[in-house]
Amino acid sequence: MATSSSRRLPVVDAVAPPERLAMLRILSGVFAVAYLLIRLPGFLQLGDRRSGFDGVGLARLLDRPVEGSVVDAVAVATLLCGLAFALGWRFRVTGPLFAVGMLALGSYRGSWGQLLHFENLMVLYLLIIALAPAADAWSLDARRREDHPDDLGESVSYGFPIALAGLVLVITYVIAGFAKLRYGGLDWVFGDTLRNHVAYAAARLDLLGGTPSPLAGWAVRLDGVWPFVAAATIVIELAAPVALLGGRIRTGWVLAAWLMHLGGLAFMLIGFPFPLFCVAFAPLYRVERWWTGLLYTSPSPRA
Repeated sequence: MATSSSRRLPVVDAVAPPERLAMLRILSGVFAVAYLLIRLPGFLQLGDRRSGFDGVGLARLLDRPVEGSVVDAVAVATLLCGLAFALGWRFRVTGPLFAVGMLALGSYRGSWGQLLHFENLMVLYLLIIALAPAADAWSLDARRREDHPDDLGESVSYGFPIALAGLVLVITYVIAGFAKLRYGGLDWVFGDTLRNHVAYAAARLDLLGGTPSPLAGWAVRLDGVWPFVAAATIVIELAAPVALLGGRIRTGWVLAAWLMHLGGLAFMLIGFPFPLFCVAFAPLYRVERWWTGLLYTSPSPRA
């Protein structure tokens, strides 16, 4: 098994320092906690629902909605475990509890028909990180262990979870591309499917009393542009595996994917915050350098 730090794939040979996995834990944990805090009122309201339940994910284990007090308890406990997850406190317990809690809340909310694809990717990251030694560095657990060495060194134990998260990332994009072609065929590229999606999103918001994107009405009137936009979307999603090659080709794909999500937000007001805030792309980079670079970069001397 290769252990060279230049190896980025295959997944089983990936190595990384503990700080890189720790930074992925911090980024994913802080994002998930912030997301849960923002969405907390919506999750708590699930306790009042009684009709229209159709269990998905973990909620398939339920034959009917649970009591509101149970939903409240799970949401609050998950939030507290999320804080511990990000801080790396008692991580062997709080890490899995937070990941499973987010999976349970997402599954329960999805049981009423609202499926958020970016939320699925976020939860997959949390599950991967929760089962990894992600608190060996930059954590409260590491600080309280007196026998903890200052430098654990690079290891597959830290690199494998990161590489696995990166693999999950590209697989989700490829699946999305194939799904468009499967259900829409070449019509999805050469027809008006994407333009109709933009028009539908604007009309739906307007009908429900919301404010549609000011760009939507102008954009749907454009002829000849949408096939190129649709084709670009398919190419970006199906080309996701090139991001695993690293270097400029990785950064080029990340930029293209980010702009694709930015376009969805601008024209349909459909936001995918996990990639828009670039947390989804963190496994593709040496993210620990974002922090160590700030710590150890000496200020330029004054002229």
